Amino acid sequence: MEWAEIIVLIVTFAALMSLGVPISYCIGLATIATMLITIQAMPSVTTVAQRMATGLDSFALLAIPFFILSGQLMNQGGIARRLIDLAKVIVGMLPGGLAFVNIIANMLFGSISGSAVAAASAIGGFMNPLMTKEGYDRDYNAAVNISSATTGLLIPPSNVLIVYSLASGGVSIAALFLAGYVPGLLLGVALMLVAGSIAVSRKYRLGSRPTLGEAVRRFLDAIPSLLLIVIVMGGIVAGYFTATEASAIAVLYTFILSVIVYKEVKIRELPAVLLSAASTTAIVMLLIATSMGMSWILAYTNIPQNVSAALLALTDNPILILLIINIVLLIVGTFMDMTPAILIFTPIFLPVAVGLGIDPVHFGIIMVMNLCIGLCTPPVGSVLFVGCGIANTTIAKVIKPLLPMFLAMLASLLLVTFLEDISLFVPRMFGF
Repeated sequence: MEWAEIIVLIVTFAALMSLGVPISYCIGLATIATMLITIQAMPSVTTVAQRMATGLDSFALLAIPFFILSGQLMNQGGIARRLIDLAKVIVGMLPGGLAFVNIIANMLFGSISGSAVAAASAIGGFMNPLMTKEGYDRDYNAAVNISSATTGLLIPPSNVLIVYSLASGGVSIAALFLAGYVPGLLLGVALMLVAGSIAVSRKYRLGSRPTLGEAVRRFLDAIPSLLLIVIVMGGIVAGYFTATEASAIAVLYTFILSVIVYKEVKIRELPAVLLSAASTTAIVMLLIATSMGMSWILAYTNIPQNVSAALLALTDNPILILLIINIVLLIVGTFMDMTPAILIFTPIFLPVAVGLGIDPVHFGIIMVMNLCIGLCTPPVGSVLFVGCGIANTTIAKVIKPLLPMFLAMLASLLLVTFLEDISLFVPRMFGF
């Protein structure tokens, strides 16, 4: 019977996805279908509805709509342009410097907005025309933008780390935020090494060196944007407010910055910004709600325990099990978006990891870093689609220049997977 439940869940979910049904409906309907072979029909529908409602009844989840709104304000508030100008001061004069600028600007903007799609759109919109004008290959530009946009999901504040905290049963959001810094920087450096080697081999021109006065002006202009990271993370680490309260403060700060200080978002434009944020929030929350229902049926049918037992029956070597989990997640990431993947697979794989003595915070960073790769791969990579659209190119043309970026991302993933201090050094330093 247990195998029947697993088969029904997987087959129903896969069949609905192949028909192009939205992922949240796939999850909800697959959950109901699985319940029908274990519980009577009416209780199945009622139970799913109850689990969806109770799954959203979490104070921590309030942070997601606030950070989404904050990201929308940043996307239209001139913050991306100022961060690009700052990145030009730092690395713009190096060989292939505009690729470095793209990567660093994505790291900065992604860490502030918490959204890889927003980073790819905002930074790509500025950088792709500029890089093309300077003689860079259009498809290479898109590849750099797409791969580096994912770094912001590791560098806090990050919505997906909040989602992992919920799915894991309450792992500290502050610890997860702190744990993401070094892996995010490592990923950015790895991408820069690849971009640098390509720039040298293709003999891309050196960027112009700014004057001292221009460098100081750009730095001062970007300070208000960068202060958001200090305010949010400083307040959380110092214990002045929770991650949820920090998200509300982020909205207030970005509102003041975009509307009052920079004056690039007009009052009349705010309804459209709010509507866009509400639409994105609704999509994310529906995914979370249906995934919580699926998580419940997984636990009810003992699927996580069965998977754990099966993995441990193969081997008790933590290295091999982590390799297996990473391979599974890499495959999952190619056809499933990050949020549902975290909500579905955390209850399955986290007990295995904890049983092997792996810290839940470290495992969360592994999962997020792994699934970041899936955002850049077909057939459902959201960042891939956005990056190609912004660069006015096709997925087929971008895949080749993306391959060395994928290798850099995989190398970074392996380092983070097997060297836990990369993730845990900063949290331990602050007592988490």
